[in-house]
Order: sequence, then C-alpha cells, then structure tokens
Amino acid sequence: MTGAGSARPAGGRRVPVGRCYRFELVKSFSQWRIRLLVPLCWIAPGVFVAAVSRQSTLPADTLFGRWMHATGWAGPLVLLGFAGSWGLPLLTSVVAGDVFAAEDRLGTWRHLLVAVRSPRRIFAAKALAGLTVLLLLVAGLACSSAVGGIAAVGDRPLVGLDGHLLTASDAAGRVLLAWLCALAPTLALAGIGLLGSVALGRSPTGLLLPALAALTMQLAQMLPLPVAVRLALPGYAFISWNGLFTAPTQLTPLLIAVAVSLVWAVTATGLAYLLFLRRDFTNPAESGPGRRGAAVAILPPAALLAATTVLLSTTTGAAGSGIGQGKVERALATEFAHLYRMQTAQLHRPDVTETRLRASAACSKGGERFAGAGPGNDWRCVVSWHLPDVDAVGTAVYQLDITPDGRFVADGDGPKEVNGYFLVHTPHGDAPNPLWQFDGSVELLHTTPKG
Repeated sequence: MTGAGSARPAGGRRVPVGRCYRFELVKSFSQWRIRLLVPLCWIAPGVFVAAVSRQSTLPADTLFGRWMHATGWAGPLVLLGFAGSWGLPLLTSVVAGDVFAAEDRLGTWRHLLVAVRSPRRIFAAKALAGLTVLLLLVAGLACSSAVGGIAAVGDRPLVGLDGHLLTASDAAGRVLLAWLCALAPTLALAGIGLLGSVALGRSPTGLLLPALAALTMQLAQMLPLPVAVRLALPGYAFISWNGLFTAPTQLTPLLIAVAVSLVWAVTATGLAYLLFLRRDFTNPAESGPGRRGAAVAILPPAALLAATTVLLSTTTGAAGSGIGQGKVERALATEFAHLYRMQTAQLHRPDVTETRLRASAACSKGGERFAGAGPGNDWRCVVSWHLPDVDAVGTAVYQLDITPDGRFVADGDGPKEVNGYFLVHTPHGDAPNPLWQFDGSVELLHTTPKG
C-alpha cells in the first residue's frame, strides 16, 4: 500500500492546522444534521425536563426521577441517565462516525490533499472539529436541562442516593461534575467513531459503530459480569457518576472508569491516525484499509480490554459481582436512617440523630438463610431502629431489586405507618412518603470504611 506521504504534492507551503480546523468547522456546520442538532440540544432538553417536572406522574423507574417534583437538579440527572444510554452514543455517531467516510463517498480526498498538503494536518483538523461540535452538543444538553429544571421546580436541595440531603449549591456542583465525567466515555465513543470512519470507508457500519459499541457495552453492564470486567469497559463511566451522590462519595470506581475511558479514547484515535496515514490517496478506487485494516482496528481494543481487566483484578482486589450481603445491609441501613429523619421532619416529630437511631438491616437473597450475593429482585431486608425513651424496636420490611451495576430500588412492604403508603399526612397536607420507595447504591469496590 502506498503511504499517504507519496500523495503529497511537491513544493508549496502546507496549510496551517488552524486554518484547516476552521475550514472543517464550516463544513460541519453546513450539514443539515448538525444545524438541526445544535438548536435541538440547546432547547429540547429544557422543555422536556420542565414539562415532565410538572406532570403528576414521574419517571420513577429512572434514577432521580422520583425527585423531579422536589428539586430542579433532578432533571439534568434524569437526562444524563438517558443521554448515557442513547443520546450521547447517537450524537457521537452522527458527528464522529462520518468525519472521514464523507470524503470517501464524495471522492474529495485528492482535492483536499492538494489544498492542505499534509494528511497529518487533515486528520488533526477533522478530529478537532468533530470534538468541538460534540462538546457544543453535550454542553447544550447539560445547560438546557438544568435551566429547565430550575425554571420549573426551583433551586432546591437534592436527596442523594444514600438518603442524605445535598444543599442546592452542592447539588449544582455535583450535577456539573457528573456531566463532566460523562465526557470521558463520550470521547471514547468519539475515538471509536473516528476509527470506524477511517477503517470502514464508505460502509455505513462506520457511521453506526459508536452506537453499536455503546449498545454492546450497555447490554454487557446488564449481565452479572465480574467487577473487573465491568470497570474495564469504557461505558461504565456513564453509570459510575452515581457515586458522586453518596456520602462519602464513591470516587474510586468513578476515577477508574474515567481513566479507562480516556485510555480508550487515545487508543482508538491513535489507531485511526495510523490507519489514515497508510491510505493510498493516489488510487480513486481506494475507500479505506479494507479487511486488513478492520482487523487492525479490532485487535488492539480487544487486547486493551483484556489487559485492563487483568490490571484491575490485581490492583483493586475486585472479585465476583461486588454485591454482597454486608454491603447491601450497610447501604440500606444508612439510607433508611437519613430518610427516616426526613419523614420525621415532614410529620413534625421530635428529631433524632442517626447515631441515636442506630438503624441496622438484616437481608437475605431468595429466602436463603446464609449470606447472599449478586444482583437480583429477590432480596428481602428487615430494617430495625431505636427511638430514644422507647423500649420497643421499630422494624420495617423492604423488597430490594438490585441491578448488576449496584443500583437498587427498595420497595416498602410494611408496616403501613412507616412505608406502607405512597403519601404521608403532614400538617400542611399530603406529601410523598420518602420511605415508601427509594433508590440506592451498593458500592462495588471496598473503598469506604465499614463503620
């Protein structure tokens, strides 16, 4: 195969990267798809969040969805959960998956090389232009959803995934940080898009590659995989931001997920760059590296996944699903104590601290008496607590549905005075019962004290 350097015309001065970058930006924004996506990403999320926040029925099956009536900061988190699953992979496919393939379809490579005189500058300009457009779209999703939520509900405190209350300013900072962390897997998908666009040429598969990769990783996260394999997938960063909303924050899985995503982004972009430089631009029939290039594009990421899995297994000591009886009991007891105090404030009862409440939980999976482990919807827990100057021990029953990524939904199963009803009767009228049903998170890695 003739290298790209052989197609470089003799003489003449190469066009600077900055000028190429501006030219690629103009080309990007001249496409009807980008012109449609920019206003859509900056307007539609705010309208959606504001509309849903005012509905009587909330998306309770979505993380933070049940709190969209209570605070405007729940809306951008609900949208982030949806964007990580579908929105950002599709945007990445449209922006990065067609950057190089479009030139193959139009047959404009030779004209572009004559004008720019450097394949390296062409690659850099296209990659930077695609990154700029992608960042603009992601910023629109985050800003628009936050504005829509605040406008519809207000700048109010947010209930975290362990039941503790985040102040409005703290919630705003963590929402911003969650969206910033989601940029890492987005960049990984963008690198995969560049790689597919270079390796597959005119094939429409290159355009769909980021979305297909994201779907595959999403399906993998739904399987009972070992923790090390789960963390080695770049898509885990779309989930691990949940750890920002617990106290203490679960930073270790999040930092690992972000680092893995950035390594994938650099690796995929580097492979795309190397394949691009090997293109034979003097042959009009050439439309990409072909099967050999596709193999080169597949093998290094597969090796990276295997190496990352082994590295994480040895350095973190992660084994199995990461979901065990002790972790479930600690997470549930901690969250119940926080939410019990919230219910106490709603009913204007005497306040009690978590220390004096001494909440604990006893859980079993599938009716087994021995220690349970792993995800499933067959977890049953009994929470116990103590009130000052009361001899009797309070108890409440919860059915837990724990997903493989550690998220759980606790559904109250009595007594009715505590968690048996959706609403509680307060002096100011009926209000949602925080103990009836709530979301929580089990830490998959041993990174926080057990106390």
